[in-house]
Amino acid sequence: MPAGAEEPDRRRGLLREHRRLVLQPLVVLAVVAAFATWVAVTDVGGTASTLLTTGSVLSLAGRHLELTAAAALAVVLVGVPLGILLTRPALRRLAGPVVLVANFGQAAPAIGLVVLLAIWLGAGFWTAVVALVAYGVLPVLAGTITGLSGVDQRLVEAGRGMGMSAGAVLRRVELPLAVPVMLAGIRTALVLVAGTATLAVFINGGGLGVLIDTGIRLDDTLLQASGALLVALLALLVDWVGRVVEEVARPRGL
Repeated sequence: MPAGAEEPDRRRGLLREHRRLVLQPLVVLAVVAAFATWVAVTDVGGTASTLLTTGSVLSLAGRHLELTAAAALAVVLVGVPLGILLTRPALRRLAGPVVLVANFGQAAPAIGLVVLLAIWLGAGFWTAVVALVAYGVLPVLAGTITGLSGVDQRLVEAGRGMGMSAGAVLRRVELPLAVPVMLAGIRTALVLVAGTATLAVFINGGGLGVLIDTGIRLDDTLLQASGALLVALLALLVDWVGRVVEEVARPRGL
């Protein structure tokens, strides 16, 4: 492809991405508004009439967001520094075993991991957060390692040749170039954590999983469908936030 043809293609790709950034939250808000309107004008009755009130749904969604935010912050604080350390020459040989351990957390059935940690640590909010961190750290860790390992070593050597310290090369050369891959891993982890947080209900962690769990116990299809819909919408909203952060934090020119 001629060099001049690449720029229009890149601009079209950016335009499509920006359209998605605008449309995604609007679609989520439209579906939420339609759902709230339907619940308001329908006589749902029973337990659903209590759990599907505006106050109850906002409370459950707030708890779900607290779980997601706490776990996502911990995942980034653990995964990014650990990924950086594992790409340094002194610790590079440990990258394989550490990623293998992180794989165990994600390969294990999520509900089994949640229950085992509850038996060990006791049920509650923070146990759910620990389980979500174990389940969601792999994309961040792998994205950090992949992003830094993919940096052209000639650029690293050029930085060193200019007299930069190892820390300066990391900050000014490696991390800026690795940011796109790292942000993609973080966004994947955000969506994964938001969806898996539904299981916190089984260890008294709360969240929107309460609707699904109650619906299963009472054989209430409306509660089950409502919980599933709201979790899906929340995950889409979290994905949108991740896309916005990815777009804003991406170094210009990359």
